[in-house]
Amino acid sequence: MANALEFESPITKRYPSGGSRDLALSDESSQTKTLVRAADDSAAASQLGVAFGGSRHQAGVHIIGQRPTEWLLVGDESAAAAMVVGLDRTGHVSVIDHTHARALLRLTGERSADVLSKICNVDFGDHMTPDGSALSASVAKVGCDITRDDASGIRSYRIACDRSFAQYLFDAILDAGREFSLTAVGA
Repeated sequence: MANALEFESPITKRYPSGGSRDLALSDESSQTKTLVRAADDSAAASQLGVAFGGSRHQAGVHIIGQRPTEWLLVGDESAAAAMVVGLDRTGHVSVIDHTHARALLRLTGERSADVLSKICNVDFGDHMTPDGSALSASVAKVGCDITRDDASGIRSYRIACDRSFAQYLFDAILDAGREFSLTAVGA
């Protein structure tokens, strides 16, 4: 009997522990990431219930409308699988597992927008990127999908990129956050 493959994080460096956790960067790449593409007028789009540029949580899955007719489902393996199984695939609907292809970082803390503003030319003010907003932008010259996903009332961003850029992006965000005492958590 063959052993099951284990997920390996694209963040391979180890960082000093300690410091304040008021502003933290963590690796969430092990979360299941499923890409769904479907027409806007499809049953699947209706079930997902998120417009382009928005996001919401349902049954342990973060549903992100990251492009027109394209959604990213992020969650633990069983919750994401249950949502995918329940999708009405009438018409043209494609479902692709991106877990091993995409990295997912989380930047949390009241100064997180200040950190991102140093390496991304997006206005991260509440009026432009409120909680639940989703957008694509260059972060430290890496094409990323960014979703504001506040955690327990604290400003937080999920940043997805191609796996091959993950270590570089993690380090670039840490460097940008140095003046704000950004701490790497769990890496």
